[in-house]
Amino acid sequence: GIISCRMNSTEKTIGVVPIGDIPEMVSSTVAAHMLGYLGVNADILPPLEEPEYAYDESRLQYNAMLILKTLEQEFFSDYAKIIGILDVDVFVPLFTHVFGEAKQGGGSALVSLHRLRKDHEGSTPPQALVLERTAKVALHETGHLFNLVHCTDEKCLMHFSGVLLDLDRTPLYFCRYCSTYFRDVLKR
Repeated sequence: GIISCRMNSTEKTIGVVPIGDIPEMVSSTVAAHMLGYLGVNADILPPLEEPEYAYDESRLQYNAMLILKTLEQEFFSDYAKIIGILDVDVFVPLFTHVFGEAKQGGGSALVSLHRLRKDHEGSTPPQALVLERTAKVALHETGHLFNLVHCTDEKCLMHFSGVLLDLDRTPLYFCRYCSTYFRDVLKR
């Protein structure tokens, strides 16, 4: 079934879709951050199957672009945007890996737990840190869905983070410019 995280009557609702076996706490954390940080309602939708169709044997990873394309073709007409959460190693052709991916202004984004669940030296971080990283990536990718670009302010969630150290240094908020942009676009 659908689990809702709603407080207001805005028409914009984000669908949070677990892909594969994702802990409920992870989906709930993403949905709560959509509401708490953006003021956008979020529903946790029934899970989709693992994206075996996107596995690239030459890279031993999953192609994020193929997964996004599939998400875009799913029927999610009741939702302004979709955030897919999965636990496989994803890449885009330009990078060796990504924590998440979204097409600028698109309808769907991905967040991969695979590299968020390991620390810089390979150890396992506390669950709270994994959830914080997941929320950061989800909010960042949602920014792209609403046409925000990478921000030059290192203290903004829209600043590019290519490695975990950068992601961990990034605070869990948007700069004044990106916050204002978000507020304006969500009012429309």
